[in-house]
Amino acid sequence: MSALIPTWIPKDDILRVVRTALNEDIGTGDITSTLTVPTGIIISALMVSRSAGYLSGLPIVHEVYSQMHSGIVVHDMCCDGDRLEPGTIICTIEGDARTILTGERVALNFLQRLSAVTTLTRAFVERTVGTSAKIVDTRKTTPGLRAVEKYAVRCGGGHNHRFGLYDAVLIKDNHIAACGSINNAVTCARNNAPHTMTITVECDTMAQVHDAITAGADVILLDNMTPDELKRAVDLIGGRAVSEASGGITLETVQEIALTGVDIISVGALTHSAGSLDIGLDIEIKQ
Repeated sequence: MSALIPTWIPKDDILRVVRTALNEDIGTGDITSTLTVPTGIIISALMVSRSAGYLSGLPIVHEVYSQMHSGIVVHDMCCDGDRLEPGTIICTIEGDARTILTGERVALNFLQRLSAVTTLTRAFVERTVGTSAKIVDTRKTTPGLRAVEKYAVRCGGGHNHRFGLYDAVLIKDNHIAACGSINNAVTCARNNAPHTMTITVECDTMAQVHDAITAGADVILLDNMTPDELKRAVDLIGGRAVSEASGGITLETVQEIALTGVDIISVGALTHSAGSLDIGLDIEIKQ
């Protein structure tokens, strides 16, 4: 098997994040491996899950060793999105010992981080089964890693919100204050944005929800509302716009929120609070 980078992730983003991580860690060279590991030693290494979770990041592991121009061969034993148990062999890595050890931490850092995002996303998604709500991420990503973290969300069954400030209109309270009203803000956006671009309005109150509906918003983001308030807002919207719940949503509260009938639940924690999944590298000498 070979892990391919999904076509919807810009290739340049993958190249950049891997190059930056390698430069940061290796610098002018891996002193320890150079001084202690003889040249010409060939090893086979296993990336193994130490804990339960869901996998993401194999294309990044391939890219790490590809950028090292080393002839290292990575054989996938799993696919991104697969369930992991303690002891699951994720992939084997064969080739020069020094090179494998030099790239080990960078490869593991990506795999551990992205698998944690996928695992947390899967937990949120599982709590919304039986409802129509979709779990989506936010822009609260690790600086520089947005594309790969959003990929990890999708591996966990979640969906992506806008990638940045450039691909969708999201009118927040400060935009409204600067424009004078929700209607003014939506009208300006509608008159100047491409016809394919959605317009979202963030609302804190029922009065704002009413104004956003009247203004013709495509999506109404219901910010930090209680479940009872969300139900009232969904009823008020009545299908005239997509309803999105956001703000402080946790694994303990997401199911109740999903049951209010909202279409989307955006969760910043998917990326800003995921942590790392425990994954290690075990080696054996081949010659």
